[in-house]
Amino acid sequence: YRHSTAFVDAHLRYSLFAPAVAGIVGATHLSLATILLTLHLVTIWATLFAVWLITSQLYTDRSARTGAVVLMAVSLTVPVAGTSLILMDPYLTARSLALPCTLLALTAMFDWSRATTVRERRHALALGSLAILILAVTHPLMAAYGIGDVLILACLLSTHPSVRIWGTAGLCALATLLAAVLQTFAPTEPAGYLQVAVSRYYWFLFKWQWYEIFGLIAPLLILTLMASLNRASPRPHRILATMGVIVGLTATIVALLFAHESAAVHLVARLQPLRAFQIIYVLMMITLGAAAGEHLLKRSALRWAAFTFLPGIIMYSVQRTIYPSSTPIEWPSAEPSNQWQQAFSWIAGNTPQDAFFALDAKYTSALREDTQSFRAVAERSALPDFSKDGGEASITPQLTATWIIGQVAQKGLSAQADKERIAHLRPLNVDWVVLQQGATTSFDCPFRNDVVLVCKLPSRVTF
Repeated sequence: YRHSTAFVDAHLRYSLFAPAVAGIVGATHLSLATILLTLHLVTIWATLFAVWLITSQLYTDRSARTGAVVLMAVSLTVPVAGTSLILMDPYLTARSLALPCTLLALTAMFDWSRATTVRERRHALALGSLAILILAVTHPLMAAYGIGDVLILACLLSTHPSVRIWGTAGLCALATLLAAVLQTFAPTEPAGYLQVAVSRYYWFLFKWQWYEIFGLIAPLLILTLMASLNRASPRPHRILATMGVIVGLTATIVALLFAHESAAVHLVARLQPLRAFQIIYVLMMITLGAAAGEHLLKRSALRWAAFTFLPGIIMYSVQRTIYPSSTPIEWPSAEPSNQWQQAFSWIAGNTPQDAFFALDAKYTSALREDTQSFRAVAERSALPDFSKDGGEASITPQLTATWIIGQVAQKGLSAQADKERIAHLRPLNVDWVVLQQGATTSFDCPFRNDVVLVCKLPSRVTF
């Protein structure tokens, strides 16, 4: 990516995830698509296996553990309130590893608390350390939240009442104090950064819709209910539910105090404290699935079939509604069915490697586009878009000016006249454009289908 390189390099600053995937491709000599699909399947399996391990710490009834795993499996695409997260991304990302590693670290903490021998403690320490290490080198932000989860769980599992009460309270106070310090001493943001920040509305709790607020409150109420049942018996699932409630309340308080659109700086907002709710949603699914398995499904094959397939069909239907123009599974050897993706694939094989493209700034929201990423498929440089590159600019303020220039140049690109396109794009050294079908242009467009045109800007134009 020889142009707008900073929007690609920024992903490599703190994470070893991309270099590790590249290393696997180089070592195996398999295609990138094959490796991505394989690793995605592995991370799905790892997540469900981690759910099974942690439920083995919580429930003695096998039906409860199976119910938790089944509900988690059919709920992987459930959105996490208004955080712009889902339980598990529908493609391979660093977060695909973060979730199972967090669950394994929590499982290790339970193992540690129950260990009666040095050998058992060493095994628990090794499992927890490995999970936290992988988490830290692949997704540092989620690692911070995962470590917080583990520390609070450690306090709640303590046999000393003072540690359970004051240790937990101290960790929550420390998290709030740390947010205050970071906000106070955060560096000044560049001019225009607020335009970038507000494009990520989900950073600011006061901008959420009512149903997103409900999605924040409901899991806490469910976990509170579970934590309050059978108070005379300190069962592990009650402790884990309590941990979820404490983490959720702390994250909400931090967001309410420091993540404001009107703040002088937005460092705490960039850290997205409400993303801590990902693990809370997982705990909610575990709790509800285990309750269903233990008390409702039991040994009825018909009930289990309904419990598995009815939610699965609902979630599948929702996904087909969200991504109607793409195949549910993109096999590495198959030709893409999405016509935007077809255009991007054509670009990969038929344009110079140093070609520089412009698309409508919000092309990922266009009809039939289905959030296909241009750079990932076309393997060509492009001006920064609103969605993915806006997310990168929002956490890297130094990219603000470049991002704003890209938005201005590409706003309504398909509706512009050729003269406007050239006036906006030629100074930025853009030499190719992707326009939506119906755009009026006299450019040479060597690729077109029912949805898009791929056109080359002329080297000389007379109007």
